[in-house]
Amino acid sequence: MYELKAGSSEEKFAELIWKYEPITSGKLAFRAAELWGWSKTTSFTVLRRLCNKGLFQNNKGSVTSLISREECSSRQSERFVEENFSGSLPAFVAAFTSRKKLSSEEIAELRRMVDAFEEEDT
Repeated sequence: MYELKAGSSEEKFAELIWKYEPITSGKLAFRAAELWGWSKTTSFTVLRRLCNKGLFQNNKGSVTSLISREECSSRQSERFVEENFSGSLPAFVAAFTSRKKLSSEEIAELRRMVDAFEEEDT
């Protein structure tokens, strides 16, 4: 199973791949050098780790995603709620809103989402 930690080199590199895919590994290494001063070796090491985690594939030098950015974010969010709130979304929302007020737009969006999920169940 894969894990991308916020602010990590792997996360930055993954974002670069998702932005430019399909992209050659050489162009990725060039962009990483340009953006962050990475060596080719560093880029290829991070790419190999991301491929081993099942996020991307490097097929004859052409890098593409196996999982979309959205799917990755969804899975990481699910894992976070599971690990920190025993899988309880209401517990997560309660903790989140205890320190941050929701705007009326956010509340309306949450209501629309709940209504849509209820409609799916019927």
